[in-house]
Amino acid sequence: MSATAAAPSLTPVFVRLKLSLMRNGLRQSGGRTAAFVTSLVVVLLIAAFVVLGFLLLRGHEAAGAVAVLTVGVFALGWAVMPLFLPSGDETLDPSRLVMLPLRPEPLVRALLVASLVGIGPLFTLCLAVGAVASVAHGATATVLAVTAVPLVLLVCVALSRAIATANVRLLTSRKGRDMALLSGLVIALGIQAVNFGAQALGRAQDLSVLDTVASVVGWLPPASAVAAVVSAADGDPVVAVARLVPSVVALAVLLWWWRRSLVRLMVEPDGSTISAAPGAVRDPAEGRGRVARLLPGGRTGAVMERCFRYIWRDPKTKASWVSALAVGALVPFFNAFQEAGSVYWACFASGMLGVQMFNQFGQDSSAFWMVAQTIATPEDAYAELRDRVYVMVAITVPFTVVVAVGTALVTGGWSQLPEVFGLAFALLGAMLALGVVASVRYPYAIPQESRRNVAPGQGGVAVAAIFGGMLGGPLLCAPLIGLLVWLRVSDHHALLWLLLPLGVTYGALLTWGALRLMAGRMLRRLPEILAAVGKG
Repeated sequence: MSATAAAPSLTPVFVRLKLSLMRNGLRQSGGRTAAFVTSLVVVLLIAAFVVLGFLLLRGHEAAGAVAVLTVGVFALGWAVMPLFLPSGDETLDPSRLVMLPLRPEPLVRALLVASLVGIGPLFTLCLAVGAVASVAHGATATVLAVTAVPLVLLVCVALSRAIATANVRLLTSRKGRDMALLSGLVIALGIQAVNFGAQALGRAQDLSVLDTVASVVGWLPPASAVAAVVSAADGDPVVAVARLVPSVVALAVLLWWWRRSLVRLMVEPDGSTISAAPGAVRDPAEGRGRVARLLPGGRTGAVMERCFRYIWRDPKTKASWVSALAVGALVPFFNAFQEAGSVYWACFASGMLGVQMFNQFGQDSSAFWMVAQTIATPEDAYAELRDRVYVMVAITVPFTVVVAVGTALVTGGWSQLPEVFGLAFALLGAMLALGVVASVRYPYAIPQESRRNVAPGQGGVAVAAIFGGMLGGPLLCAPLIGLLVWLRVSDHHALLWLLLPLGVTYGALLTWGALRLMAGRMLRRLPEILAAVGKG
């Protein structure tokens, strides 16, 4: 027997491993099997409609632009998917292969082929087939189409795997879990951006803008492979070959980058496990960030710093805040760009962030007992609630000012800023007041080791508190809204600036009254609050 006998190929082993892990995963529960089958059926139906749509576009003058842009957008999705769904394909996690004696080149080939097994690659294959079928006319274009389809699929898969491997340590860390929690936000923002672009395109007189964008995207991989088929169909084989080159080069570069990342992952130690050098002396002030050093001393500074740390470090708190900030800015600006846009939409920003005041103690979870130990009098409870309000004000007021000024810049409603600020700050004060009441009277737990944002059995409390606040905030601002309407109807526009001081004063009084009212109740309800938030 020869000592130099060729080693068996890794590719069929990894394909069988992928199929076995998928099959065994489906056997764990009937619900998981039903979800997989349902997803497969839905994806196949969508793929069928996509291919049918491309075939109906065949011969239309915009078919090439649509095919190129669709493939480009879908490739972008493949690029960002591993950053927000790090656990989407645990069967191919390269960190699980560190202890195996595998060479980089065979490993890359095996992982690439195994990555082609799944619902995502199947849908991508259907998309690529439909895209080239809509633009392939003539023998040259058909030959290029046969090359373009697998090239698009391989570039998308290699792009996703290379990015995932290069960031595998980040994606398995706390920051990676933060990004996964924010994936829904990114998807929502993307949908809104696509919706806004579609509306702008619908208002356009022609589709020349599509051709302009497609002419640029057509040189970017893997959309350039589809653009090559378009050029071949137009009778320009030189440009077709030139457009095919970026996709081929991109595939080679991605495979090289993937191989390099695998080698580094296999041989380099994880920096997070390397202890600090012995004898290193740290400045005690280094433990506090720059923002924390600007906070006041005493209890107020400690409470505010704790809340800011929750916002920055706790995944669910961070996701909630980032979602509120993004949606609070997105809705006013998108509406400002519409023909009927108004600067009054800036009030939505203060209301959206004001919701974050609800369930203040839920983020503490079972650690709320340490907060409870510092509260012995109504004054202590008042200070605890007041300092949490300070955090809300420190974030919401500058954010509302920026959103209002930005919408005024877009709409030109500079003269309306005083009354807008007055209404926005009054609404903020109302939301803070209702949030103080809800936090003390209706606290609920936020599970730390679950994707759920509310502990089982407390969903009704959470929904009632939040929706009650969203309805109660505008109701508490009814006097100012009535005053605004009266000044507008009675043509007293010169007095509208009075809404600014009135709104600030009214919002501050509402918040102060809620703090005074609930301080004593919070002291008496400390055991109930701890029991409610400790269920997470």
